[in-house]
Amino acid sequence: MELNQQQTDAWHRAAALCSRAEKCSGDMLRKLMEWGLAEDEAARVIDLLVEEKYIDDERYARSFVKDKFRFNKWGRVKIIYQLRAKQVHAGIIESALEEIDEDVYRERLTDLLREKNKSVKAATDYDRKAKLIRFAQGRGFELDSIYPVLDSLLKEC
Repeated sequence: MELNQQQTDAWHRAAALCSRAEKCSGDMLRKLMEWGLAEDEAARVIDLLVEEKYIDDERYARSFVKDKFRFNKWGRVKIIYQLRAKQVHAGIIESALEEIDEDVYRERLTDLLREKNKSVKAATDYDRKAKLIRFAQGRGFELDSIYPVLDSLLKEC
C-alpha cells in the first residue's frame, strides 16, 4: 500500500502512540483526522496500523473491559456505552464482556452497594433503596443485577 508523505508522517506518529498505549481504530481515526488527514487517507493509515498489529480492536476491548471493571468499578452498561462511543464493533464488545466472571461481577456490585449504603442519608427505607439503585445504575450495573443484591444487602441491615 502506497502512502504519500503526509500519510507516512502520520503513520509514524500513530505507530509511536500505539506503541505507548493500547488504542482502538475509532480513537486513531479521530486523531488522524485532527492531524489534517482526509477520512479516506486516515482509513488507509488505520488499515496499515491494523496490518502491522499496532491496532487490534479485540485486544483493546478486552483490555478496556478488564481495566474499567477492575479499577473504575463500572458495570456492563457503562462499559458497553463507552466502547460504542469509541466505535468498537458490537460483536467485539460482546466477546470482551464475556470475560467478566458472573460471581466476581455480583461480588463487585455487592461491595459497592455495601460501601455506599454506609454513607447514604435517607429518611425511609424506600428512599435509601432508590438512592442505592440510582448509584448502581450510574456505575453501569443492570437492574436485573441490582435488585437481588440490594434485597439481600438490605435484609442484612
